[in-house]
Amino acid sequence: MAALTVPVLAPAAAEATGHPAHLVGVFIGIIYVGAMASSLVSGSLIGWLGPIRISQICLILCAAGLSLLTFGGLLHIAAGAVLIGFGYGPVTPASSHILARTTPAHRIGLTFSLKQTGVPLGSAMAGVLVPPAVVAWRWEGAALGVAGFCLAMALVSESVRRPLDADRGASAKYGLSPARLFAPFRLIFSLPALRDIALCSFFFGAVQLCLTTYLVIWLTRDYGMDLLSAGLMMALAQGGGIGGRLLWGWLADRLGAPRVVLSGLGVVIGLCMLAFALVGSSWPVPVVAAIILLAGATAIGWNGVYLAEVARLSPAGLASTVTGGALFFTYFGVVAGPPSFAAILSATGDFSESFLTIGLCILAVGLYLGLTRTRPIRK
Repeated sequence: MAALTVPVLAPAAAEATGHPAHLVGVFIGIIYVGAMASSLVSGSLIGWLGPIRISQICLILCAAGLSLLTFGGLLHIAAGAVLIGFGYGPVTPASSHILARTTPAHRIGLTFSLKQTGVPLGSAMAGVLVPPAVVAWRWEGAALGVAGFCLAMALVSESVRRPLDADRGASAKYGLSPARLFAPFRLIFSLPALRDIALCSFFFGAVQLCLTTYLVIWLTRDYGMDLLSAGLMMALAQGGGIGGRLLWGWLADRLGAPRVVLSGLGVVIGLCMLAFALVGSSWPVPVVAAIILLAGATAIGWNGVYLAEVARLSPAGLASTVTGGALFFTYFGVVAGPPSFAAILSATGDFSESFLTIGLCILAVGLYLGLTRTRPIRK
């Protein structure tokens, strides 16, 4: 919710500050660059302080970043994005650290997927709560209100901190030396199965952000849909993402083959993007809505299966370190995907070419994961 509050209040903030609203894309990019950096060091910090304590610090960083925005200057806004990014990166490794040691193996996919529903739910909370807060308290008040939510959650989580942080400082030495900074990469590249899905997550992350960033623009500009209806289509995609995260997690547990599930999701996502490339203004709305629902269920719904598989493949006690390293590649895709999509769009003037390109890329990734499904876990 903290990360997605600014895109929601951007129109009001832009009008008040005079900064162009489209700079919100740069803001989101800065957040994920910060998340890339902080995810790399998250394993060491979580082992030192504990996953709940780190989560509390992350919430405080997000609150500080949102508060800094209210000064209104571009440097304040950029610094706020950095703080939110630093707060965003370690949260998933922290939760993976907890769930990897407390979740039964036969429920790991569903449990991680249930946890990951917090992402689209946070998006929904931002969409529902921030606009009326802007009306009531101006954009600055809305930002401070969400900052208050973050601080309240940091306080509430103190009640469960001691038992869940009980293993902090148990085994490793901590620090931010270059050797420890790149330790997650060494672990990931020493395990072929883990290396594959970490690198492939670059493309999954890229296509997810391309979908959520450009869906409304594409529908209104090329398909001819009005803004309200396009917004409902975005809500449909996010709703599909919530349901998909739970469904794919359950299916991965049921089949005992999360890599195969990820492969299937990659193929379906690719086909959905290729369908978008073919959509014309004459296509019936129910058909387009069905494709959007399926695209949301897959392109937004893959994360839980992915993170559960990363945790499952991680050496014992290193789930947070490995997850942090794997998310570096995921967030890299998030940062690189939308600008690449925009570059193709700018060069061709046609959304079809952009959808075709990312569709073929993710289709190839899905097929690769399926064709190499017998990849050994270790060399």
